[in-house]
Amino acid sequence: MDGKIGLVRIAFAVALCAFGAQDALAQSAASCSLQPVNATTRLTLHCGRGISITAESGARFQFLDRNGDGQIDAASLDGKAIVLDVDSARVKGGFQVVTPQAIAAVRGTRWAVDVQSDKTAVLVLRGRVSVRRSDQRNGVVLGVGQGVDVQSGTSTPLTVKRWPTARVNALMARLGQ
Repeated sequence: MDGKIGLVRIAFAVALCAFGAQDALAQSAASCSLQPVNATTRLTLHCGRGISITAESGARFQFLDRNGDGQIDAASLDGKAIVLDVDSARVKGGFQVVTPQAIAAVRGTRWAVDVQSDKTAVLVLRGRVSVRRSDQRNGVVLGVGQGVDVQSGTSTPLTVKRWPTARVNALMARLGQ
């Protein structure tokens, strides 16, 4: 398994460079460690700065460096789902997940983001997450167990809802959680 993880780590670093990532950002992401998730084909990426990301099989995302300091501080997610755990004591300035429909930002928490062709769903598992449409400034703040669906092509106000257990379980199962 170590050889396979090593190859994935190398492929991940090469992919970052292929997307035009800065050298420092590629090195930062390449220094993340990969661990298998509960006898599944999924891997969790643990970054030394207190960021852990588990991606659904086939999820399309890349790391971003919003402030240019060479450290990962955001992810751009274009498809499928990821669950994130961000340690606020170690990740200064917070972390964002940017999708075609929404931006979800935190200081430190655990949350899941699911992108489909025309909507982004955000669920908070621990802490608080602010969510807004990618083309708007105002949004909503979610607490534990709350979620929001951000539909593309509409400007209706975002509605915070407590997610039913079945929906939470279905999303988390896709993530091997």
